[in-house]
Amino acid sequence: MQNPSKRAVRFFNTTGPCNPYDHYMLPPADRLVGAQLDRYIRDKLYWVLHAPRQTGKTTFLQSWMREINSGDEAVACYVSVEDCQGVTGRAEAMRTMYKAICRFAQSTGLPVPVIEDNSTEGMLAAVLTKWAGLVAPKPLIVLFDEVDVLEGEALISFLRQLRGGFAARRPGIFPVSIALVGMRDLKDYITAAKGGSSPNPGSPFNIKEDSAMLANFQKNDIAKLFAQRTAETGQQITGEALDYVYGQSGGQPWIVNSLFKRATMRILNEESRETVTADHLLQAREQMIEARETHLDALGVRLRDPKIKAVIETIFTGANDPSLGRTNPDVELSMDLGLITWKSETGFTIANPIYEEILTRYLNSGYHDNLPPPSSWQWQKQDGSLDMDALLGEFQRFWRKHSAIWEQKADYTEAFPHLLLTAFLQRVLNGGGRIERESAAGRGRMDLAVEYRKAWYIIEIKLIHPWDTPEEVRQEGLEQICRYRDTVDPAAPAYLVVFDRRPETRQKPWEERIGWDTEDTVRVVRC
Repeated sequence: MQNPSKRAVRFFNTTGPCNPYDHYMLPPADRLVGAQLDRYIRDKLYWVLHAPRQTGKTTFLQSWMREINSGDEAVACYVSVEDCQGVTGRAEAMRTMYKAICRFAQSTGLPVPVIEDNSTEGMLAAVLTKWAGLVAPKPLIVLFDEVDVLEGEALISFLRQLRGGFAARRPGIFPVSIALVGMRDLKDYITAAKGGSSPNPGSPFNIKEDSAMLANFQKNDIAKLFAQRTAETGQQITGEALDYVYGQSGGQPWIVNSLFKRATMRILNEESRETVTADHLLQAREQMIEARETHLDALGVRLRDPKIKAVIETIFTGANDPSLGRTNPDVELSMDLGLITWKSETGFTIANPIYEEILTRYLNSGYHDNLPPPSSWQWQKQDGSLDMDALLGEFQRFWRKHSAIWEQKADYTEAFPHLLLTAFLQRVLNGGGRIERESAAGRGRMDLAVEYRKAWYIIEIKLIHPWDTPEEVRQEGLEQICRYRDTVDPAAPAYLVVFDRRPETRQKPWEERIGWDTEDTVRVVRC
């Protein structure tokens, strides 16, 4: 039996905060953008930290708290207000926070700030004043996590009490520095609490110094992370595998850890020291997506929010919408949640390929699960390879028979053709192939690279709108698909699938709407 006092080899963590004793991890403070930690304590400042879920906020807070408390100059306290979720009453929310503060103090050996009257709406300020006096002469620093769960009057009351003690902040009187941490910048929560009205100079937390962010891993960070395992176990990883992890994750910390964890503990035996390759990580990616782990599944739930829908559908269809700039509140929300990103060379895109796969599968799961079994279609050649001509012919027949009825039940009506076609392909390819997607707002298309038995097939989806001409859409699509094919496999068969969404076209007989053409080396599939 293993000695429980002997630490086992560390592992890549995906559940809860990381600690350097049990987990491979990088100093989270190195990823802070727009923060000056030493100055917040020295100059007695209040500040905000926001970043998407599963990026390391709690890990940072607890790590910084340990660092501060290892010295003798201040006392740092971590308080999660997660228990306040759904609590809108001010007095009840304050009592809930008071209990959280007392639990933390008891668990860490700090003096517990007991107050006589714990029923008032303003009790948070009284608790913090009491706590500051108990740890004096050291200054008190409080790190409030999960602030984004606070709503309405509870949020406004919380912020007003902090602002009320701000002017008097000093050792023994009130916390000298406070951090408010959540997924979004505080101004967004204030706007929501005020019924959509923007913050003004009289807003209840106009005393913050900075709104800092926690960035994703860079490519060299990912290499450094796995290098810790190499140093401890000798297990190596190829450069191609590291590039694959960065390309699929965009540096999102939870995804990076999940890919490494699955590759080293499930794809390979936990005791194995075999070199990790890109193929191992590809298998880890498929496992992770199929498992619909909590973090990934939670992303899909966001898609039902009308604010998120407006942004995601624009990206999926490649539409142009000049109202969706980075200052648009819906876009800011999508970016703060980590769903999308913006780069000058690409514009708005889904944050990383794994998120794009998860969001697509969430939206088209109803189509996928209700499609006929693949055995009812003609889609394989005699040698077992994929017959894409036959498969897209089957799709045309299905589109003709069912699209009108299915579209009536669609939430994402503009992206309905894209979602149905990808569901159709997934239904066939599950277990035997894969689909890589590229979509971005303003591109006017969705690109698909289908791999089956090590052979590639390129598909581009285009829509003809009332303001388009079929000739222009066709020509643009032919040029775009050839450029995309060159980046994947210049010899791959290419298919331009065009959906004519003009009202007058929908009145025509199906025989005029459905068809095939060939332009040079591209097959044009009309739906």
